[in-house]
Amino acid sequence: MSIQVYGIPNCGTCKKAFQWLKDSDVNYEFINTKEQPPTRETIQSWVAALGFQPMRNTSGQSYRALGDDKKNWTTEQWVEAFAKDAMLLKRPLFVKDGTAVLVGFKEDAIREKLGLENG
Repeated sequence: MSIQVYGIPNCGTCKKAFQWLKDSDVNYEFINTKEQPPTRETIQSWVAALGFQPMRNTSGQSYRALGDDKKNWTTEQWVEAFAKDAMLLKRPLFVKDGTAVLVGFKEDAIREKLGLENG
């Protein structure tokens, strides 16, 4: 099983996820989206798997700066926006075996999406 976690190192939710992964002995690769922004094609595959709505970082400055018309944006417009500014992506984003499986961090959800047993 290959797991990548996309985010930024100083994100509080990412830090919680990293600690949980460490405590659960889960090996993963961290990709800093500030230093290595995902490609448009990668973002398109994530949106295809998860939808654009859960991927939006609605609490960030980048999101607030977009203006009210963002409420009516199409999927394609969101893909473009995510590709131009990775800070619009909710963090962390988990990719398992090449497929986006979860965005954000909730322990029960991550166990299920990564196929880990409880305990």
